[in-house]
Amino acid sequence: MALLPVADALARLLDAAEPRGTETVGLAQASGRVLSAPLHALRTQPPFDASAMDGYAVQAADIASLPAQLKVIGQAPAGKQFTGTVGPGECVRIFTGAPVPQGTDTVVIQENVRDLGNGEIAVLEPTLAGRNIRARGLDFKQGDLILDAGRVLDPAGLSLIAAANHPSVEVLRAPLVAIIATGDELLPPGSNPGPDQIIASNAYGVAAIVQSVGARVLDLGIAADRTEAISALVAKALAADADVIVTLGGASVGDHDLVHRVLTDLGMDLNFWKIAMRPGKPLMFGRLGNSRCVGLPGNPVASLICSQIFLKPLLAKLGGRPYSPDMRNGILDTAMAANDLRQDFVRAIARETAEGLVVTPYLIQDSSMLRTLADANCAIVRVPFAPAVEAGSACQVMMLR
Repeated sequence: MALLPVADALARLLDAAEPRGTETVGLAQASGRVLSAPLHALRTQPPFDASAMDGYAVQAADIASLPAQLKVIGQAPAGKQFTGTVGPGECVRIFTGAPVPQGTDTVVIQENVRDLGNGEIAVLEPTLAGRNIRARGLDFKQGDLILDAGRVLDPAGLSLIAAANHPSVEVLRAPLVAIIATGDELLPPGSNPGPDQIIASNAYGVAAIVQSVGARVLDLGIAADRTEAISALVAKALAADADVIVTLGGASVGDHDLVHRVLTDLGMDLNFWKIAMRPGKPLMFGRLGNSRCVGLPGNPVASLICSQIFLKPLLAKLGGRPYSPDMRNGILDTAMAANDLRQDFVRAIARETAEGLVVTPYLIQDSSMLRTLADANCAIVRVPFAPAVEAGSACQVMMLR
């Protein structure tokens, strides 16, 4: 099977990827979810003309000449309306958020008033008519469209929904991603590995990438290099109705790389296997029932880079979220050799300078080196058969953090 170009592989991965239904959740559970339909206000906000400050509700005509002496005939705290009518020469002590009493049209802030005792005040500073009052419906009116479908619900959006009197909201179903690590050599963190074993690390980084686009993680653990062990965990993923089944390792061509064989035997419709990319050549993609199967390489750097390039946009589309990688133009500060038939993603450090974004690639690009990836903040993207370039040449980078 020929190596598939990266762009073609991504297009196939995203083809026909759409959200699978909706659900209604309470506002406390809605943070980060995607609104599935336009949302309209169930009430008007503010529902009445409200004071924007602590002070005194007055008639503007009474304070046209200063100082003005007024009689305080009552109070209007927030949540308790003053029920009388304010006449000429009268005022009401009012607090922020309280309804403006009938007969008044202006609020004088308390700093501009002197208490004369005996229930009277003197207004000392001028206040324009209508000041310090929030008009009814200033924010929104009942029936107004307040949020469009597709909005990722952030703190401001959630507060707006609550203010509009919605206790719950309809959102797109968050994709479920089942993660299966494979390999006899793998043990979970905290174990005491033998001389021929290593600590499994890929699943934690992949899970973080999954969660960064609002998808859910079902970590099914580590499968031994036996067909029945891998089949059992795939069965659990299918039983959970996972939108995506991610396998880590075991998708290459060695005698112990069993994932491709197991998934094919279970009925997976293979779309592609092996792409023209470094790191990440043994990437696999297919469909198994309602699930998409993404076989990531076992080398940790390749696994995480592939997750950034392929898994992240797939899950964003399945979750109804906008997404595009953070691509920028940079300037190389070192020469780079010519590239071969694979598209390269070269781990590097980018720094802002007066001349622009200057990029330094790491000298060693081994796909097992997690520390290099953790230190890198970008990857230089080199197209297949790119010629050798000198220091100072332009380059394109994909920001990683």
